[in-house]
Amino acid sequence: MPTDTSRAGVGSVLADVALLGPFFELATPGTDDRDDWVPFARLHTDPGPLGERIARVAAALGAGERVAASIAFQGLVARLVAAPLAAVVLHGVLPATDDLSRRPGADDPWAPGLPEVTGVRTPDPVRDPDGAAALLSDGLVDGLVAPLVDAVRSLVPVSAHVLWGNVASSLSGAGRVLDPARPGARPALLGVLAGLMDRAPLAGTGRLLRLEEDRPDTEWGFRRRSCCLYYRVPGGGLCGDCVLQGRR
Repeated sequence: MPTDTSRAGVGSVLADVALLGPFFELATPGTDDRDDWVPFARLHTDPGPLGERIARVAAALGAGERVAASIAFQGLVARLVAAPLAAVVLHGVLPATDDLSRRPGADDPWAPGLPEVTGVRTPDPVRDPDGAAALLSDGLVDGLVAPLVDAVRSLVPVSAHVLWGNVASSLSGAGRVLDPARPGARPALLGVLAGLMDRAPLAGTGRLLRLEEDRPDTEWGFRRRSCCLYYRVPGGGLCGDCVLQGRR
């Protein structure tokens, strides 16, 4: 069973994870600044800000609303999944994903933070990657991301298959950044990613490609089974993990 970790312990995990790059940073505001933060979970029942974000993306890219919804969602979810994935893989700690928040009035109103610096220990990601993946899936994928998928689809009739493919792509993309920075963590990373991709709602969204299936530190890649629709943006193209690679 997971056990709570101290604020200092979670804080040190987040500080280490942030070294991986900007998408892995979670702001940890002091007590006096917490009133400015709004939980991302509020978007589950009040998706208005998502609609505004999608409209801005559509205007910036000159794209239709379904294309804009997909791309706006992928940009958002990439920032939400990176730090929790890295914290689990590198430290066996899952930050309190239900507390992930943003500051609507900030220069970057979608940058995620964790006003309440808490978390739980996960099963060891090397010895029990499926257990670690299950906890990450329950807290992050089911608890935070799945309702965001529904919120986006309440605004724009974009395919759930596309949006869940975006989630899988964001997780593997975070892994591609983490891997060369912390090469010793590859067995844990691949184990946790495989565990996530084997569980609903990510099952069937893509395939984790291993060069040598029997080696936990093998070279790897990912191919999704959908397209984020970026190729429909004027001047756009195909992402490296796109299902359309090699078909166009």
